[in-house]
Amino acid sequence: MIKIALGTSNPHKLEEINAMLKDIHPDSVEFVLVQGVFDPVENGTTFEENSYIKAAEAAKIMGIPALADDTGLCVDALDGRPGLHSARYAPDQQSKISKLLGEMQNVPLEKRNAHFVCTMTLVAPDGTIMHRETGRIDGFIDTKPSGEHGFGYDPLFFIPDLNKTMADMTMEEKNTLSHRARALLPMVEWIKKTQV
Repeated sequence: MIKIALGTSNPHKLEEINAMLKDIHPDSVEFVLVQGVFDPVENGTTFEENSYIKAAEAAKIMGIPALADDTGLCVDALDGRPGLHSARYAPDQQSKISKLLGEMQNVPLEKRNAHFVCTMTLVAPDGTIMHRETGRIDGFIDTKPSGEHGFGYDPLFFIPDLNKTMADMTMEEKNTLSHRARALLPMVEWIKKTQV
């Protein structure tokens, strides 16, 4: 079993990632939370830079390779916003949804294209980048929220191929089709192949 530190202080993210792996890669890689003070300054200007900052800090603290992701919602009509600032766009989920709907209220349906992106970076304890993967899923911003699952912008993100929002997706769908899954699954394949 390969042990990798996960560059996050969010236990929910650890659960989600380990759940994704359970069916697809059982007993190959175990992700663990960082022990101790983990408070990296995410001052990068790209998803790649921010994922590196978090992973490098986690690897340094734990003394083992660490993986971190940076994820965001990019809306074409808003010039890519909220993008890098998706987590800090508004104080809570309801505010984020309200703010996004407010900014999109005069945008016609055919111009509401958006995508979720997730960039994952694996970093060695000495700060070297070992591997990077980016996952993406395309859709558009719906005019009202729908769905009970997920968090953040999921209830507004409609995926035409599935005819549902991200918050309507089953856990099985999310574990193979989401932007995070599309970055994580090839990352784990790489980790298994190279036996880091």
